[in-house]
Amino acid sequence: MAQIKIKQVKSSIKRLATQKRTLESLGLHGIGKEVTHEATPNILGMIKKVKHLVTVTEV
Repeated sequence: MAQIKIKQVKSSIKRLATQKRTLESLGLHGIGKEVTHEATPNILGMIKKVKHLVTVTEV
């Protein structure tokens, strides 16, 4: 599987609780934070839910 880097670029303030929990489960806890994950269907689905709050790049 390919590695992807996810960076939070917008705040989770005034967002739905499900979107906040999705960011936390991805390991993002604030603007500018980055995490690296495998590009599994589960992770890609979570990214799709919060695509307006994050940027994704391949490693």
